[in-house]
Amino acid sequence: MYPVSRLAAVQEATAKGGLDALLLTPGPDLRYVSGYDAKPLERLTCLVVPASGEPFMMVPRLEVPAAQASPAARLGLEFAAWDETDDPYAVVAARLGRVARVGLADRMWAMSSLRFREVLPDAEQVLAGSVLRELRMRKSPAEVAALREAGRAIDSVHRRVPEFLRAGRTEREVGRDIAEAILASGHATVDFVIVASGPNAASPHHDVSDRVIEAGEPVVVDIGGQLHNGYCSDSTRTYSVGEPPAEFAAYYEVLRRAQDAACAAVRPGVACESIDAAARDLIAGAGYGDAFIHRTGHGIGIETHEEPYIVAGNGEAMEPGFAFSVEPGIYLQGRHGARIEDIVVCTEDGGERLNATPRDLVIV
Repeated sequence: MYPVSRLAAVQEATAKGGLDALLLTPGPDLRYVSGYDAKPLERLTCLVVPASGEPFMMVPRLEVPAAQASPAARLGLEFAAWDETDDPYAVVAARLGRVARVGLADRMWAMSSLRFREVLPDAEQVLAGSVLRELRMRKSPAEVAALREAGRAIDSVHRRVPEFLRAGRTEREVGRDIAEAILASGHATVDFVIVASGPNAASPHHDVSDRVIEAGEPVVVDIGGQLHNGYCSDSTRTYSVGEPPAEFAAYYEVLRRAQDAACAAVRPGVACESIDAAARDLIAGAGYGDAFIHRTGHGIGIETHEEPYIVAGNGEAMEPGFAFSVEPGIYLQGRHGARIEDIVVCTEDGGERLNATPRDLVIV
């Protein structure tokens, strides 16, 4: 999952991107490059990747065993241990010398960013993502296999949702059962559980609440987590507790066709915004354009949301290895809503859905 060759590719990208060094603190950028899922603490852990010269990792002495037990140990890195009375930021600055531009991990804490500004006052700070995005967007076969595994795992949870979903239960009760099922499916963490019933289904980022689910109501279930290897799942299915309202059934069929159309549009060379348009145009043509209030999708990998984004205005062309969600939705405020979401990977000649549970409305 975290090949030794990746560090050299990142160093080359750093040089080509006009940066003198990358400074990667705990978070997805550090894990992507090194495989080390370091704890975000007030004590600095930082992988320093200079454009030329040997990379090294600043590690608090008490965290060295964890770093050595991680995939980062395979990289031949120096783990530069620092003690409680040391200033690790000053050590990084001294070892780098004079630099003009440095890339900071996109999720770096502000306190670390500001300390690096103090010790490297002449260096322009930019996001590390400016050079890492091209690598992270193009998933390797191993990464695609990990996402496929995550898709199978979350599919197994959706197959169990009808066990949990019934009138008289609260969203929170159903969500608790789903969270346990996510962990039982092989996920290391539960990242989110949305159980949105009745009018709550018209809120795309509803969580769970103490609302009691009633007969005849649609319920949007959007769930995801992270596997032990760091790769994420994310899938949405819409259910109905008994027969839904007639207007809901009508627009759900529009939504299903729109999601199919967007998935069918995936192939190399197609602009990200064209995939969004494939779903949006169909929904708008059916009279529900104002009810589709978010982008069609987002990239996925070691983060649930990463590039590329499937949205109007993104003219970036699809390439093999791009992995992203396709999740159009229709939301009628105060009444109900629906969403269908699959993870799709761009292949050499089309797209592959990584989720396989039925997309028809599930009536329980």
